[in-house]
Amino acid sequence: MITTNPFAEISAFIPPAIMQTYVILMFLLVVGGTILDVLHKKSAQYFFENAEKAKKAATTEVSSAAKKALIVKTLTNEVLTSSEFSNQKRRLSHLLTMYGFILFVLSTVVMIFAYPTAINDTPALWPLLWHLGALMLCVGGYWFWFAIRVDLASEGKLWYQISPRADMFILSLLATCTFALLWSISQGVWLFFALFILSSTILFGGVLWSKFAHMFFKPAAAYQKRVTRADGSRENLPGDFDLASADVHAKFPDIPEYMGTNPENMGLGIKREAPHHY
Repeated sequence: MITTNPFAEISAFIPPAIMQTYVILMFLLVVGGTILDVLHKKSAQYFFENAEKAKKAATTEVSSAAKKALIVKTLTNEVLTSSEFSNQKRRLSHLLTMYGFILFVLSTVVMIFAYPTAINDTPALWPLLWHLGALMLCVGGYWFWFAIRVDLASEGKLWYQISPRADMFILSLLATCTFALLWSISQGVWLFFALFILSSTILFGGVLWSKFAHMFFKPAAAYQKRVTRADGSRENLPGDFDLASADVHAKFPDIPEYMGTNPENMGLGIKREAPHHY
């Protein structure tokens, strides 16, 4: 079952051209929804204006080689490994969901466009990746929804309390992969297939009203943040100071008054209690 192309099995009832048209339409909805989201929220305008402010406040110039290195760090840390999550459970959940989604979408496109009717000729790798991706996404997504979600951990809300716009992305994502697996496991029950198509349409068609678009803006924002640290502008935040340095004490003579004579040993602070949030 997990090595069989599920889309080839239904090609006798749904022509491959229709399936391919649907995939292209979903891609266009994602692109169009993302563009409309950027225009509506003025994300790009804010990003470029913030970048110009950072240039004016910069204390040093970042070379092209340094910027390339920052791009690599952004890709390896914020994008590929999600190192910005200090909560390791949230990080693992996010990685399972992200890579599961990538495998699921990629294998779907390959099977529909390259092997739309070839049940026996489809390499077993692609159906295997399709099922593995859907399973990874379900594990990471349901883990997030029932055990990690902010509303549950810090606001005391119950798991079934839903905010339609805030939760549209994760719920439609989970529904898409859940019904896809049920459709495959049940050997082609049309009800599960219909729910699979409905939920995927909501997922890709609801980009403008969901959190889908932030996935494309997040890497750019993370890179810009690294640049501001490298050029000294620091997004107008104060710099890092060595509180034990005599020069710092001379610059800020009231440090002992407000922070004590040994400010480096001020206790655990917010780390005293394990966080129950992102």
